[in-house]
Amino acid sequence: MDHRIHQVSQQYALQIPTVKKPVKTESKAVFKDILAEQEVLKVSKHASERMSQRNIQIDEKQWQTIETKIEEARQKGITDSLVVINDAALLVSAENNTVVTAMDMEEASSRIFTNINGTILIND
Repeated sequence: MDHRIHQVSQQYALQIPTVKKPVKTESKAVFKDILAEQEVLKVSKHASERMSQRNIQIDEKQWQTIETKIEEARQKGITDSLVVINDAALLVSAENNTVVTAMDMEEASSRIFTNINGTILIND
């Protein structure tokens, strides 16, 4: 068997078209929409159950403030954060933009929080 490289004649060579298709502006808008949707803070199933069990209510204004602060934390390199609001403490993965768990302040006051690298205090 001959393992040398042989010159292939032009008629058998792979022809790759050089024409580039224009990018549609519609796909750019869709991509922007997808990014905008991803910026919304998600609540994990576990955190949702804990909030329900512990009767933790967070209004829309508070969620917006939390989302803003988590974005600021992410820009500073924080990946896992403890967010303390007036009547609750939330463990949030800034990396995944997800609330991992939630507890009321009575429960949170007797806990030691590990695996976080940032804390956000929000007073309303």
